[in-house]
Amino acid sequence: MRSLPPHLDLFGLIILLGVAQGLFLGLFFLTGSRSGSIANRCLGWLMLSISAVIGEILLGYSNYQFQLLDWVDFSEPLNFLMGPLFFLYVFARIRGRLPRQWAWHLLPALIWAINAISWLYQPVEYKYNNYLEAWHPELPQVAELHTYLSEDFLGLRDYINELTLLSCLLYNGLALAVIKPAFQKAGKSVWSSSPAVLARLRNLTLLFAVLPLLIVIVKPQFQEDLGDYLLACYLTGVIYVTSFLVMSGSTFFQDNVPEQAPNPIGNVPGPERATGETSEEPRRKYEKSSLSEEVEDAVLRKLDQLLATEKPYLQTDMSLPKLAAQLGTSPHHLSQLLNDRLGQRFFDWLATYRVAEAKQLLRNTNTAYLKIDEIAERVGYNSPSAFHTAFKRITNQTPAQFRDAAQTERN
Repeated sequence: MRSLPPHLDLFGLIILLGVAQGLFLGLFFLTGSRSGSIANRCLGWLMLSISAVIGEILLGYSNYQFQLLDWVDFSEPLNFLMGPLFFLYVFARIRGRLPRQWAWHLLPALIWAINAISWLYQPVEYKYNNYLEAWHPELPQVAELHTYLSEDFLGLRDYINELTLLSCLLYNGLALAVIKPAFQKAGKSVWSSSPAVLARLRNLTLLFAVLPLLIVIVKPQFQEDLGDYLLACYLTGVIYVTSFLVMSGSTFFQDNVPEQAPNPIGNVPGPERATGETSEEPRRKYEKSSLSEEVEDAVLRKLDQLLATEKPYLQTDMSLPKLAAQLGTSPHHLSQLLNDRLGQRFFDWLATYRVAEAKQLLRNTNTAYLKIDEIAERVGYNSPSAFHTAFKRITNQTPAQFRDAAQTERN
């Protein structure tokens, strides 16, 4: 079997840097406290998947595939993992959780992987010819053995480009369908530059949406895979744009808050800060904190966004570890942040927001039909007695007394 010497030109070097940076970024999001966030895990696996896809393109483009014939087309199933992972990342970043039955989105990649299992058992001559057909049609192919299994049980491999294009379009559309209502909920246009977290997600989605357009432009211009190096260079650009956003500051995943805001979560309608400390007192505590100012501000901004979009305090099973996981930090750091910056322990903070929500329900004439116990359940309390205790402690009134007073004011 004839082979060609490896070569690495400018395009090859760009792709190689993309592979390295994608691997680094993937491991970055999948390790440490960052891995506590579902969105970070989705982004980490997305970066690793892209690295594998462009890594295979690099092997073919640079002729290194001649030395690794067993690895021909090894990343094909990942073509159908990139779109779902990006959508799951966007969904989890906005909602703080994965969509229901999220595993179904991974089914196409699984089906493709099962269909490709027999590819592992093909003779090296067959894989050699496959590589030549895709990357070196000018070279003569070798005689093949006829003892191998079918390499394509489902008859889908000839349509991989079209199916990849369809997957990219579908999941970019789903991502935009999640982002648009989030902008509307924030009272902003989908093209607005704020909230910053949504603007960044929108821009990344548009960046990924260019990929199917490039597939449509590039593929018809080249025989087989000869133009894939251009797609790999673009994906390398996506990796480095993501890296730039990460390195540009810890506000990458959070919304902007005025630097001098008296309450770091003041953008969200809710209870006032329950502390009598002066602004200098939390600052002195803060200076002793093991968390840097940048990191604490970042977590508070993410908490601000989470409160605006998800109201996690209404979940009956909300706990310090669960909230910390949604914010991508540790329970210890979150507890320290609530104490030092907001002057509240976690359960006090939780009760304050739940009671504030209950007060809105008790005032609202549209929910006047609700019983007190039903309101307790709506705001996250499994126990009516715990709700009564918290409400009385914070308002100096029982829920029934508060409702009566609100009704008297309306009359």
